[in-house]
Amino acid sequence: MIEFDLSLFQRWLSLFAFPLSRIFGFVASAPIWATGGLPKQIRLMLGLSMVLCLAPVIPETQIPNINPASGHGLEILATQMLVGICMGLSARIIFAAVDVAGEYIGYQMGLGFATFYDPIDSAQTPVMAELLTLIGILLFLAFNGHLMYVLTLSKSFTIIPVSDFANTFGVKNFAHLANLGSIMFSLGLSLCMPVVITLLVFNVALGVLTRASPQLNIFALGFPITLLGGFILMWFSMHTMMPFMEHIFSVLVDSILAFINPNVVTVPVAK
Repeated sequence: MIEFDLSLFQRWLSLFAFPLSRIFGFVASAPIWATGGLPKQIRLMLGLSMVLCLAPVIPETQIPNINPASGHGLEILATQMLVGICMGLSARIIFAAVDVAGEYIGYQMGLGFATFYDPIDSAQTPVMAELLTLIGILLFLAFNGHLMYVLTLSKSFTIIPVSDFANTFGVKNFAHLANLGSIMFSLGLSLCMPVVITLLVFNVALGVLTRASPQLNIFALGFPITLLGGFILMWFSMHTMMPFMEHIFSVLVDSILAFINPNVVTVPVAK
């Protein structure tokens, strides 16, 4: 006769439920995975597939033998969800540097008014920011960034164990999130600086030309020149933008690792 051991089933459930909570939190907030264009069913299957791959390699000593349906178990599920959301938020803040660069370039090109409804983000998005974001997403996938997500999630269970959450997670982790804002603007300005400075020189030259020849219509002449010049500069600066985007993605991974281990890992900004 086969006997069913309820305590063994509870242990199996805790081994999968607690990591699943952190993974779901990360999937719900990380760039690319958290976009509205990705169906919820796909994200659900993505989280389940990752927990099936990662749970067997997590040492059992790092996961407490607590019923996830109990009061303490629900508290652990909530804290693990918080860790996953904050890890994804760290990546999202750094990835927003590409949006910042696109907005600055669009303003200098005279396309600050050109926005359209983005069904993925459910908001009005500047066209240049959307263009650079799409390029960044393609490069992120080409550089195997999605696999780096899985690697950082695996490391997080070693650095911040489920069983020792209170002693390994604190104020320093949230202070790291606050510092990422300055890093985001620094990376965004560094990415768009060549195009922005050149367009600024164009605008100054047009101002001097209009001053020297007042009969020129600056509004009819300036906008087509800056618009065409902006796209030409974007084309020629792609060979410098692509390596810097790779640097941004490496900073993105470092920001996740620095969040889960702020005492050891630092986030490099300058390349």
